[in-house]
Amino acid sequence: MYNTPTPKHKRQSKFKNKLTQLQTIFQYLTNHIATASMVSVATGVPQKNICRYKRDLEKNGLIWEIEKKLCKHTSFKAWYLTTNPNNAPSNNQLTLF
Repeated sequence: MYNTPTPKHKRQSKFKNKLTQLQTIFQYLTNHIATASMVSVATGVPQKNICRYKRDLEKNGLIWEIEKKLCKHTSFKAWYLTTNPNNAPSNNQLTLF
């Protein structure tokens, strides 16, 4: 019928929201070692989004999987993650060059 204006909060840029969620996840994992489920509970970012951002961070070498053990939140085996280089596992792979 009538063309009602979209509320301002619904017109927010998806890019801005994505960047904010990515920054939130990155900052949280800099200070904590946690699974995606634990990050979701702590930050409020949906777990599906965290998995997507994890893939992007992995491609850029900015996130590391520390160990796979039972998640404190779900009680299923999951990778504990960090973005803090001080907590990153050492690379034991031999270098060729």
